[in-house]
Amino acid sequence: MQLHLSIGENHRFELREALLVYKGNQSSFITHHEVKLNEQAPPTLGPAQPLTLSFLESMLRSLGGTSDAEVLPENVLAKGDRMLVWWSPARREQMFYTNAERKAAELNGKTFPQPPLVWRVAHGRLRIRALTENKRPNSKTKLAFAPYWNISNSGEVCLGSMRCPDSAAASAIPSWERGFYESAFTHGNVARLTRHKGGFEGLWSELANKRRSFPCSHLISMPETLAQFVRGR
Repeated sequence: MQLHLSIGENHRFELREALLVYKGNQSSFITHHEVKLNEQAPPTLGPAQPLTLSFLESMLRSLGGTSDAEVLPENVLAKGDRMLVWWSPARREQMFYTNAERKAAELNGKTFPQPPLVWRVAHGRLRIRALTENKRPNSKTKLAFAPYWNISNSGEVCLGSMRCPDSAAASAIPSWERGFYESAFTHGNVARLTRHKGGFEGLWSELANKRRSFPCSHLISMPETLAQFVRGR
């Protein structure tokens, strides 16, 4: 079997190898086969072989999955294949609210002090947690819930109108952060976002256009550690 494509120039492709995926109720496995070609009959599969790391790496390279090495900035906490975790210190950012019920409408477009945050990007998905101290966390640091709309219990951000870079490289960090703050915060995904006695609207109304630091005492602490967050658990 041959496949001919014209993409600027002609390339000749031949069927050489095949992967078969076997799935059970709770597990799966993959076998690797060489393909035997016969002009007088359909292709046949050779004996099953276990997958090897070298084969997977070569396939990833052929699919353009490799990337150039990059120097990691100090704010990066962990780096994996298509996964990046970093932290951002406390700062001030403008935020935008467009709730259909006009909730938090008075907060739209104002600037607020932000808590220190931990960000995790993996396979195009963004998760965020807050830090109770404005310093670089370590693997055992306990995290807190990020007190924002559009975030689920797991910390995953509902991307909605957010402009997301198509990269998990360290160079994309500013674009991920800018996309988050410039997106429209439209709805709350969990019942409780903060320990502030006035709730979500009370907290952010108190902070609107203020130059004070974010009161980390109003964050809801969690048993989740940075190491667990990095692993996606």
